[in-house]
Amino acid sequence: MIVTEILTKLESLGNEKVRAHNVKFGAGENQFGVKMGDIRNMAKAIKTNHKLAMELWQTGNVEARLLAILIIEPKRLTPDELDAMVRSESFSQVADWLSNYVIKEYPGKEDLRLQWMQITDPMAARAGWSLTAGRVARNPQGLDIEALLKRIEAEMPTAPPETQWTMNSTLANIGIHHPAYRERALAIGERLGIYRDYPVSKGCTSPFAPIWINEMVKRQG
Repeated sequence: MIVTEILTKLESLGNEKVRAHNVKFGAGENQFGVKMGDIRNMAKAIKTNHKLAMELWQTGNVEARLLAILIIEPKRLTPDELDAMVRSESFSQVADWLSNYVIKEYPGKEDLRLQWMQITDPMAARAGWSLTAGRVARNPQGLDIEALLKRIEAEMPTAPPETQWTMNSTLANIGIHHPAYRERALAIGERLGIYRDYPVSKGCTSPFAPIWINEMVKRQG
């Protein structure tokens, strides 16, 4: 399949309710409103195709980018290419898929994490803090947790919303996975109050750090 054929197929799968939902959460006009299951089915049919993935990404279309993420070969990306991809996407769903399916699988992700943690671009900073949250939870060796808490306390109140979300995730993961810093993380969350009144669906955990931390610690037994 070629890009034009894929875009035509995606457009035919468009759903107005999905499109409206995407707009509500920050997507622009370059989208069709395709359900995630349909995108995953298309990816399964196409299989891995790095060249096609890069061409789809360049369209800027939401669904084309989500599809590209599923068929791309992360190891074939250069650091500059991945950095440009991160900075070019402002819709959180695409950014999160890029983080989960590509950045986390990228061999040079630690070098990029260190780079992104020092950058003011909101999407690059978002990616850097997302990787840091993952390291806090799964591979904290070498991390200065105290320094991270100081940065979060000082910077999160005025950080762009895109960056604030993953900074908050880092704060929560510190409280959940590092008992020695739990009281400090809880206190920072309470003092800043970010996401205190965030609406959540029934059965979901609030992103407000103190609630998130206490709930996950309770589940750990």
